[in-house]
Amino acid sequence: MPEIAPRAELMRSLGRLVRGLSALFWGLPLSLITCVYVATNEWVKPAHIFAPIAVTALLYYGLNQLDSFQKQERIWYEALDRAKLVALVNLGLSPFVFWYNRLPTHPFYEAALFFLLIMGLIFLFTLNHVLQRLAAMLPDETLRLETRVFGNLNITLLSAILILFILFYVLLQLPNLPDFIVRSMRLFDLIRYWLLIFLILLPLAMTMTLIWKIKEVIFASVFSHEG
Repeated sequence: MPEIAPRAELMRSLGRLVRGLSALFWGLPLSLITCVYVATNEWVKPAHIFAPIAVTALLYYGLNQLDSFQKQERIWYEALDRAKLVALVNLGLSPFVFWYNRLPTHPFYEAALFFLLIMGLIFLFTLNHVLQRLAAMLPDETLRLETRVFGNLNITLLSAILILFILFYVLLQLPNLPDFIVRSMRLFDLIRYWLLIFLILLPLAMTMTLIWKIKEVIFASVFSHEG
């Protein structure tokens, strides 16, 4: 009996871990597609305000499912708490996607949408830290190496994108810029949302790949122990 109880608890935590990873795997592309659709489509109806809320809530739910695994690991838990905090902020900002669709020229809604995009980047940034910490606790050296390499690549790409967009807004505040810079910034201002979405696709795809690989390792580990 003493051995059965810890094993049952481990299986429950692994089950929640797999559910959480599944929610994150599907929630990432759904969040991007849904938010872009609601923000840009002219046929959006009032009921669509709940769509961004639902997909960002799915990401927050996924992270909450992970917190029953290895509670004693402080570094893992700190990385998970940071990601949950960012996910909660994104959940709170998600209704502004619909309101921006209704009033796209309103400066407050435009700023809220841009802040949500930036927080989406930060969410991917923190999620890659979570995946690296999770892979470090799993018994697969190849997975740990891949997660470390591709996770660091994702973090570097996301940091570069954040710096690029912060630099853009800093330049907007500077007076007496050369004409060619002003013209370039006006063009950049017109396409900045679509450019940001395009730049997100590569780290998003690599993050989803890492989530899938971690799920496969967990399943393989469970079935090998069952055998």
